[in-house]
Amino acid sequence: MEAKSNKLQAKDLINVGIFTAIYFVLFFAGMMLGYIPIFIPLLGLVCPILCGIPFMLYLTKVKKFGMVSLTGIVLGLLNLIMGSGVLVFIAGVIFGVLSDLVLRAGKYQSWKCTFIGNGIFSLWIMGYVSRMFLTRDVFFSSLVSSYGREYVDTLMSYTPGWMFPVLFMLTFIGGILGALLGKAVLKKHFEKAGIA
Repeated sequence: MEAKSNKLQAKDLINVGIFTAIYFVLFFAGMMLGYIPIFIPLLGLVCPILCGIPFMLYLTKVKKFGMVSLTGIVLGLLNLIMGSGVLVFIAGVIFGVLSDLVLRAGKYQSWKCTFIGNGIFSLWIMGYVSRMFLTRDVFFSSLVSSYGREYVDTLMSYTPGWMFPVLFMLTFIGGILGALLGKAVLKKHFEKAGIA
């Protein structure tokens, strides 16, 4: 009976679909800031804060392993389909599963694990950002026709190689700030879900 209760059911999948859609819309809105070059390196900080409230509400409903993993996979797939490259899909899978494991370690009742889990999940965004470092020449060459040489040169100057680990840290911090914001706004939901 216990094994059956741990399986994802229709209600769980509906929650995955609803909250993943909300997250994606807010993430996409945040990505619009990327039209200004200086904001590209800051997307990992801005987007998790922007998505913090709905995602933390989602985590109050996650009680089974696999829900957050599915969210990471779907977000990665959506970005892959939209032309963001395979790295964002790989990151969605990796950080979705890692976040799920952290939440499960806290038995879906630990605020500490929820807090850290949100920070880890947010790192899926680095799949998008990492193209500027891991496939640098190809990535920046592809931007020239759409954004122009001046935009590309400016963005390259903002993203030297040493920025890669810094952006990982910024994205994790963005996830932590999003978690704090989400908990502050949704205090009653956390109390009801028994997350302390």
